[in-house]
Amino acid sequence: MSDAPFETGARAAGTGAASAPPRAGLAAATERVLNRGGWGNPDVLLVRQRGGPLVVKDWARRGSWVRRWLGPWLCARELRAWRALAGHPAVPRLVGPIDRLAFAVEYRPGDTLFTGRLQPAPEGFLGELEAAVAEMHRRGVVHLDLRNRTNVLRDAGGRPVLIDFGSALVFRPGGFAARRLLPWLAALDRRALAKWRTKQRRRKRLLGA
Repeated sequence: MSDAPFETGARAAGTGAASAPPRAGLAAATERVLNRGGWGNPDVLLVRQRGGPLVVKDWARRGSWVRRWLGPWLCARELRAWRALAGHPAVPRLVGPIDRLAFAVEYRPGDTLFTGRLQPAPEGFLGELEAAVAEMHRRGVVHLDLRNRTNVLRDAGGRPVLIDFGSALVFRPGGFAARRLLPWLAALDRRALAKWRTKQRRRKRLLGA
């Protein structure tokens, strides 16, 4: 859990960029619900702001125990991963917390890695994805849910985008825990990438490529 204090609303904004909406204005600014969370999972909202669209993860509609205890812990835990990945080219920009139960990130549209269409990923995409994951690991973050195709996107330029760090673990680079645990956990992410490589080869064979 991060020790950094929460910032709220406009105080979390970067210069010239969209700021996290205040809690009071969140419902009015929400364009649509991208995913309705279950018992301990957040709602994922597409929110329109003057500086551009944002994605908000929000635990405020969960039960009282989640709102009081689990939600703040999960929110702070995921924020730690987003902060560790600030400036990573394949990770949307963290805008900032809204309160103890919600935070906002840049909306970066894209297609899921393999849709129902037969077409394989663009040439070179998986190599870029592997490089993006390696940089994530270098920063001490393991994703642990890259097998879920909704967590790996292709943007309009064909570049990889990594999202949803709700399962991620963060280690201090070079620290004892990072040296002992990160290589083993990073192997789980690499296995997920191997799955996508296998699926890519299968699609190319089916297409006769």
